[in-house]
Amino acid sequence: MQWRVRPVLPFAKLIVALTMPALALIFAEGEWSRWALALLAMAAIVVWAARDVLVPVRLAADPAGITVVTGFARRKQVPWSQIERVRVESTARRGLRSDFLEIDAGDALYLFTTNDLSADPESVASSLAGLRAVS
Repeated sequence: MQWRVRPVLPFAKLIVALTMPALALIFAEGEWSRWALALLAMAAIVVWAARDVLVPVRLAADPAGITVVTGFARRKQVPWSQIERVRVESTARRGLRSDFLEIDAGDALYLFTTNDLSADPESVASSLAGLRAVS
């Protein structure tokens, strides 16, 4: 089983990155520091989108354990024996509710949003629980 980033996210990030020069043109008023900041923000968003394209699968699970993406594009395999808890954490701020899948592996805590998984964290948690029980 595997869960990947929503396909629309990299494209949305690239659209935002492409609007940065237009915003700089409007707001920079000839100041090089504002242009530099806009170009830096554009580059950061392009790198963020590139990560979504290069490493779309954020979480994978099999009978041996799970594989998660850490850092920019590094994958780490975690056996089921090291996983202490899998749960869904919900937060509500300013009228918006966010659900996170939380995987506690002792010395590491992995958090995944709905956008990271392209699925409801509750359903992913129940799928992981079923796979873990089979293992």
